[in-house]
Amino acid sequence: MDRCRLQCYDYPVCPDVVKAPREEVAYVTCTYRETCIDQPDFLATIDLNPRSPYYCQVIHRLPMPNLKDELHSSGWSAGSVCFDNITTKRNKLILPCLISSRIYVVDVGSQCRAPKLCKMIEPVDVFWKCNKGYLSVPHTLPNGDILIANMGDPAGNGKGGFIVLDGETFELKGNWENECEVPPTGYDFWYQPCHNVLISSAGLVPKRAGRGFNPDDLKKGVFGRRLNVWNLSCRTLTQCFDLGEDSLPLSVKFLHNPNAAEGYVSCALSGIIYRFYKACCERDTWSVEEVIQIPAKDVTGWILPKMPAFTADMVISLDDKYLYLSNWLHGDIRQYEISKTCKPRLVGQVFVGGSILRGGPVTVCRDEELKCQPEPLVIKCKRVYGGPCKMQLSVDGKRLYVTNSFYSTWDKQFYPNVVREGSVMLQIDVDTEKGGLTVNKNFLVDFGKEPNGPCLAHAIRFPCGDSTSDILA
Repeated sequence: MDRCRLQCYDYPVCPDVVKAPREEVAYVTCTYRETCIDQPDFLATIDLNPRSPYYCQVIHRLPMPNLKDELHSSGWSAGSVCFDNITTKRNKLILPCLISSRIYVVDVGSQCRAPKLCKMIEPVDVFWKCNKGYLSVPHTLPNGDILIANMGDPAGNGKGGFIVLDGETFELKGNWENECEVPPTGYDFWYQPCHNVLISSAGLVPKRAGRGFNPDDLKKGVFGRRLNVWNLSCRTLTQCFDLGEDSLPLSVKFLHNPNAAEGYVSCALSGIIYRFYKACCERDTWSVEEVIQIPAKDVTGWILPKMPAFTADMVISLDDKYLYLSNWLHGDIRQYEISKTCKPRLVGQVFVGGSILRGGPVTVCRDEELKCQPEPLVIKCKRVYGGPCKMQLSVDGKRLYVTNSFYSTWDKQFYPNVVREGSVMLQIDVDTEKGGLTVNKNFLVDFGKEPNGPCLAHAIRFPCGDSTSDILA
C-alpha cells in the first residue's frame, strides 16, 4: 500500500450504524479504591436523553460483590461484526478488574436501565489456569469469544498476552497466544480480520507503577516501549517495534474501514502518536512512523522539570475522518483531521482541566504551544479538577464524552482533589464539518454526589453503539 494514504471516503459507513439511534444511556465503570471509602466498585447507568427529567444523572448503580477491584475497562460480548450486516445485540457487558483480576459479566439486555450481575470469574481461576493477572481491555473475537488483555502475572511482574472467555457461557478457556513468546508488558489491543492481524500496546509493570509514578522507575523497564504485531489466526507474535525507552504505548486503534491496513498508537510519556501500516502485502509485514508529537512543557512545582502530555486515550470517528486524543496531564482534548493519514491536522482543541491551569501549584516556564496557562473550568458552579482521560464518541460523531480518572493510585498522586471531590463526566460538542470542539456547559455528571461518597469514573459504553466497540470485518 502507499506509504501515506489519502482517504477518499469511498467506503460507506455501515447503514445500520448510520441509522443507529442517539445514545440514551451510558454505562460507566466506577471505583472507590484509594478514596478511603470502604465501598465496592459499581457500574453506573447514566441518562443521556436531553428530554428526560433525569438527564445527565446516575439513574442506577450496580455494586460489585467485592472490595477494591478497580473496575477499569469494559467491553461488549458482541463486537466483531460484518461490515454490511450488523445483527449482533449488546446484551452483556464484560468488566475485567485491573487490580483484583476478577471478571464480572453484567446483563444489560433484560433491563437496560437497571443492569444486573450474571456471572463472576474469581482471580484464583485466572491465576491458576492462565498464570496471568491485572486485566485490562476486552474485545470480542470474530468467532464470538471474548479476548482480554493482561498487564502482568499474578505476582504483579510485567507479562503481556491475553486470556479468552467463551462467548456463550463466559467460562474461562485459557490463554490465547499459541505457545509463543509473550511481550514483557501489555495493555490495549485492536485487530482487523481482513488483514489477519492483531496489534497490542505495552502498558507498564503493575507492581512497580501500581504504587504510583516514581521518577526513579524511568530507564528501568517499568514503562513499556513495544508495539506488538500478532498473526490473528495463528495467535503468534510476528513483529515488535521499539517506540523508545519509557515511551509507554497505551491506546491502539485501527481505522474503522475494514479494508484499511493502518491505524495509530499513542505513547503516553513521550507524547508521540505513531501510525502503523502494512508495508508489504506479499510478505505481510508492517511498519510504523511518527505522525504527531505533543511537546513536553518546562515546569516548576511538579515531580519532574518537564511535564509530558500523557495521551491517555484515543478515539477515531466511525467515518475515519477525525482522531481524538485526551492529554491527561496537560488537560486538553485534541481533534485531528486524518484524511491524509500520515499527516494528521489539528483542527480542534479544548482544555477541560489538567495540571498546568492558571493559579495552580505548577508554573509553566517554557511552552512551545501556549502563550499563557489555561483558565480553570467551571460547569454548573462546579470546579472541574483532574485531566481528561477516557473518551467515548457518539455514532454520529457529534458528541464526545469524557471522564477524568486514569487509575486510582495515580489519580491520588497527581489529582488529589479528584479523589476528594469525585470524578466528572463531560460532554464535548463536535463540529463534524469544519472541525472544532466546545465544552457543553449544560452537561455534567458529578460523581462527587454519589450516595456512598465521591468515586472515580473511567470507561464509557453505549448500548446503541459507539466508536470504540464494533470491529468491522
